[in-house]
Amino acid sequence: MKLNKKSLVSTSIGLALVASLVLANGAQAAAPDRYISVSASGTVKVKPDAVRLNLTVTNVSATSALALSTANNASTKVRAALTANGITTLYIKSTKVSTYPEYNYTAAGGSVLVGYRASQTFEVIVRNADNAGVVVDAVVAAGGDALNVDGVTPYVYDDTLASESARTAAVKKAKAKAASYAKLLGVKLGSVIFLEESSSGSNYPIMMAMAKSADSGATQVDLGQQDVTVSVSTKWTISG
Repeated sequence: MKLNKKSLVSTSIGLALVASLVLANGAQAAAPDRYISVSASGTVKVKPDAVRLNLTVTNVSATSALALSTANNASTKVRAALTANGITTLYIKSTKVSTYPEYNYTAAGGSVLVGYRASQTFEVIVRNADNAGVVVDAVVAAGGDALNVDGVTPYVYDDTLASESARTAAVKKAKAKAASYAKLLGVKLGSVIFLEESSSGSNYPIMMAMAKSADSGATQVDLGQQDVTVSVSTKWTISG
């Protein structure tokens, strides 16, 4: 029998469709249709290894330019105090610079211009957490009344080891939970076919740790503990 071009095209399309269906059916057959799905979390408590300082240098003067210049001078002294206490420029970040008119509001006189306020806000990371109190005292001495310490926050800067420990605990809990379900259901637990991780460090709210030692008058920053948590979602094959 002689085939024309149209017949050859139709035959090729038909073979391609058959091959696609065979592959699709094979893939579906390979995918397990019986499994146990469980989630678990692992948490490790660690001592914070860094402290975040939020600092603001501010000044009110007769003109905006004078206010900014005076605030800049105070900021320079604060930076010098930071570097003198081992804080490199990599961990000193300006987050805001602003100038604006400042008014005094009274019932009798209404709004009265009293000057112009200039401010510069810094975020400083103290990598040596145990030295944070010394750094606070140094910047307060350098900035004087122009400096506000807005926040002192201990936190975990490098959570690599803690996350590894939390991850190990999470996977062990997930496997134990899956094995428990398999026993309850009277089936045999197989291998894991899916795992998804989510992790988080528990960031404590900003806290002022400005307590002074009775003997030396130095500021002490209490580090406490922080939770590093890893959560996993898993699926395990079952048989029997």
